Amino acid sequence: MYKVIVKCNSYFLFFMRTISRRSGCPISYTMDIFGDKWTMLIMRDLLFYGKDSFSEFLCSDEKIATNILTDRLNVLLQKGFVTKHNAPTNKSKFLYRPTEKAIELIPVLTEITLWAEKYNPAGAPADIVEPLKKNRNKALQDLKKKVEERFRFE
Repeated sequence: MYKVIVKCNSYFLFFMRTISRRSGCPISYTMDIFGDKWTMLIMRDLLFYGKDSFSEFLCSDEKIATNILTDRLNVLLQKGFVTKHNAPTNKSKFLYRPTEKAIELIPVLTEITLWAEKYNPAGAPADIVEPLKKNRNKALQDLKKKVEERFRFE
């Protein structure tokens, strides 16, 4: 479902997908947000690789289309996974920052990465997988700390 948003005194419109819950099931809720392939990849890029701008997300290997990227960033914004800020050096450029809600996904993303590495070893990034194999708790703490430092969480 999409709704039309009108911005204050400007006359341009944009569409934003709204998410309706289908049930009270936690897995269904999660899939309503992350059930497409793009949203989780945006979270991966934000949390693991520090990408934080529209243009950086576009440069990912998976080659997301601009309209889909816009839609998924709006959903993440609407659902409280990211915040959107003007870049300090270019006020027409927006930067996306993960919220605490997003940072809490790091263990989920790492478990998916470890599972995928087991069945697709060539695709897993060694700089993420190897520390997790050695000491999962420390690796998760280090990843969280890295994200918090990169995005200056207090």
